[in-house]
Amino acid sequence: MSHRSGRLAIVFSCIGHAQMHVLAALYLTVVLALETDWQASYDHLLRLWTLGALLIGLGAPLAGWLGDRWSESRMMVVFHTLTGLGAVAAGLAPDETGLVLGLALLGIGASIYHPVGLAWIVKNAENRGSALAWNGIFGGIGVAAAGFVAGGLSDVVSWRAAMIVPGLVCMATGLLLAILIARGTVVDRTVDAKPVPRPSRGDTVRVFLLLSVTMLCAGLVYNSMATIMPKWFGDRMPGIVGGGTMGVGALVSLVFLVGALPQLLGGWLVDRLPPKRIYVAMLLLQVPVLALAATAVGYPLFALAALTVAMLNIQVPAENELLARFTPARHRGLAYGAKFVLAFGSGPAAVQFAAWTYDATGRFDDLLFALTALAALAVLAALMLPGREDRPGAVPPSSLPAPGTAD
Repeated sequence: MSHRSGRLAIVFSCIGHAQMHVLAALYLTVVLALETDWQASYDHLLRLWTLGALLIGLGAPLAGWLGDRWSESRMMVVFHTLTGLGAVAAGLAPDETGLVLGLALLGIGASIYHPVGLAWIVKNAENRGSALAWNGIFGGIGVAAAGFVAGGLSDVVSWRAAMIVPGLVCMATGLLLAILIARGTVVDRTVDAKPVPRPSRGDTVRVFLLLSVTMLCAGLVYNSMATIMPKWFGDRMPGIVGGGTMGVGALVSLVFLVGALPQLLGGWLVDRLPPKRIYVAMLLLQVPVLALAATAVGYPLFALAALTVAMLNIQVPAENELLARFTPARHRGLAYGAKFVLAFGSGPAAVQFAAWTYDATGRFDDLLFALTALAALAVLAALMLPGREDRPGAVPPSSLPAPGTAD
């Protein structure tokens, strides 16, 4: 199997992760410009993203299954095409119905990335902890760039440009990948670059059930933070962000950029320590930080938000490694798809709860206290994960297929 193809798979997976998060988060800042342009309330406009956010989660299992059965690299081309096309359609929408449909197409496309992109990178990476960490860094950069791109283009050009330009860039990336596949430069692997012992069925079921709890809680925390942060910062830090959309977007971008960098530490730790230990520690630290963030204002709010995002990112390589170790390679895309039903399927709940909380109270304190409780629940579930690296019941490495054979 070509080493060049494997390296390109990791590169395109990282780029795709950044682009997925840019496009999926654009509307959360664009909505601030729409408040003025369409003369509608924030909570009403925010709810227009509910269907798109829902589809990001619901489409993931099918995308993962297709990646397992058809082609991971070709599914990545489909991801770039549909996600970019949805963003362009949303930017050209003449009314709310058109906007919802464009955002829905964006959500369908974005649902492909995580189950397919993560399975693709795990299959091609020899040092999985580091590869997953770099992949996570690119995702964090994407989230960080979304606020800056959306806020900047909305202020300088229009909210429509904030959706259309990133969409066109995403589609162009997909075209380049399609050309490399057609030339045979990028090909699909049949087995992992670094095989590991196969888990027993009992271990697989136990780990997935427990991770379902932790991933749902973490998804609700992450999606809620990403949803409320532009409005939250605008309300709690008016003297810092100024009166325009760009100031809010830039500060949100900085939070996600600062929070993304520690993921390299998470990847380094995963290659050296039991992933459960890292996972539990990060979930536990989120409990007091979220509680403090509920009433913080000004620079302390910024610091606590960045710290929360950092901890969420450090735990990602450990979570993905745990899932990879306890899932047969031939079903890994489907497993990651199920993960992101929970992670991104929680997006609509986060959007609705954020809109309801703000409409009822004019602030997000109650939402933050609820997230604190969810983080505590995730800690309890993570403590019950298997702690031994040799995993009793695993099939020994000698029974693995030789490199280059069919899985």
